[in-house]
Amino acid sequence: MTSARAVVIMINCAVMTGCTSMRPGIGFESVQTQVADRTGMRVHWTSGTGPDVEVQLAVEDLLDEELSVDAAVQIALLNNRELQAVYEELNLAQADLVQAGLLRNPIFDAEVRFGEGGSGTGLEFGVAQDFMSILYIPLRKRQAEAAFQSAILRVTGAILDLAAEVRAAFIDLQAAGQNLEMRQTVVEATGVSYEIAKRLRAAGNITELEVAQERALHEQARIELAAAEVDVFMNREALQERMGLWGQQTSWRIPARMPDLPAQEMEGDEIERRAVERSLDLAITRQEIEVAGRALGLARPLGFLDDVAAGAAAEREVEGGWSVGPALSIPIPLFDQVQGTIGAAQARLRQAIERHTAQAIRLRSRARVAQAAVSATRDRVDYFLQVMLPLQQKIVEETQLQYNAMQVSPLQLVDARRTQVETGARFIESLRAYWQARATLEHVLSGRMPAAGSSGSSLGLSSLSRDSDAGWSDGGHR
Repeated sequence: MTSARAVVIMINCAVMTGCTSMRPGIGFESVQTQVADRTGMRVHWTSGTGPDVEVQLAVEDLLDEELSVDAAVQIALLNNRELQAVYEELNLAQADLVQAGLLRNPIFDAEVRFGEGGSGTGLEFGVAQDFMSILYIPLRKRQAEAAFQSAILRVTGAILDLAAEVRAAFIDLQAAGQNLEMRQTVVEATGVSYEIAKRLRAAGNITELEVAQERALHEQARIELAAAEVDVFMNREALQERMGLWGQQTSWRIPARMPDLPAQEMEGDEIERRAVERSLDLAITRQEIEVAGRALGLARPLGFLDDVAAGAAAEREVEGGWSVGPALSIPIPLFDQVQGTIGAAQARLRQAIERHTAQAIRLRSRARVAQAAVSATRDRVDYFLQVMLPLQQKIVEETQLQYNAMQVSPLQLVDARRTQVETGARFIESLRAYWQARATLEHVLSGRMPAAGSSGSSLGLSSLSRDSDAGWSDGGHR
């Protein structure tokens, strides 16, 4: 009777411990809070309920107006289907957490023995439960909880990454649109120049070589215009893909031009500190340290007893009569004392600690690079605004005066205007580089670390020498 009672107690314990169930969506409120705190944006997990309709109506309302960059980001966070798939990571992590709180199923076994000469039948029944798994449940749950918190951080990071991608794509599209306008102007200018050249050649004032040169410039301008048109299309599709739009939703519009430089920049002394304080990447690596530590706790000190099982057994002898008693199964650690498991767990813990330190160093460096890129590209834009654009305007005005006085040819005037347009095109690229760099810096301060060589962090620094022929140098304008 005592053994039977033990079996009943074991079964009741298993039932009470194993009643944990899945509740889809747990953890998403934390994600929503963090995203709102870091970006001011709203996120929604589609569930086939009434709020889904409200979200779609909100998206349609945003699409009815000219989109700002913030509106484009908000549409993406509400409408991007890939993001909806990322949210399922929370359910996957929750499933691991639920599983960690469950007992292993008890094992039932039975044997039947037949006596010789038909003397009788022997029966043996047993039920055993993995005993050590009961003791390890709290440790497993704490490990799974740490992994679940890490999943929340990773999902939040994926949302911030998408927001940064949308901002970058928005800037690229605006810059491509402005460049297209410039290329159209260049084609018009070179077309006029070519027509003038043909008339001057007909009058015998210039050579055939000069006419061919003007035509070559015009044809090159047409090629560049075609490339600019393709660039606008490709950049629009890139932004549209991230916003998750298709069908009738694709008629959206954005401002034709990038905004001017802001009046002032963020304080440089605070950038590195804020980047570290708000870093999701560092928070994720801290959680990885905790997960590795919990795993080490599971591996030792009695990891070799992981297969210990306790239960009850009942046996009827061939001659008749029953015997009931407890059953115990213990592995003998003669060979496998989980040395490898413990060693691997220790290595993973040390690995997680080192990666966390490396991540902190990398983050500080990326924050400084992002800040330097903003400063460098702003200087470059200022240089165009204060030196190059006014200088080209003055050249055009002076050439116009000399043309009016019949001291220069029409081709020289057209060439001056064409050069002015090309300078404007380089200014557009500089302005795009600035806004990309600023978007990267804002991404860092929201809690994410950009990849090495990402467009925002590298454009400003790598392109400083691009217009050296136009008078730019590191010491030329600070």
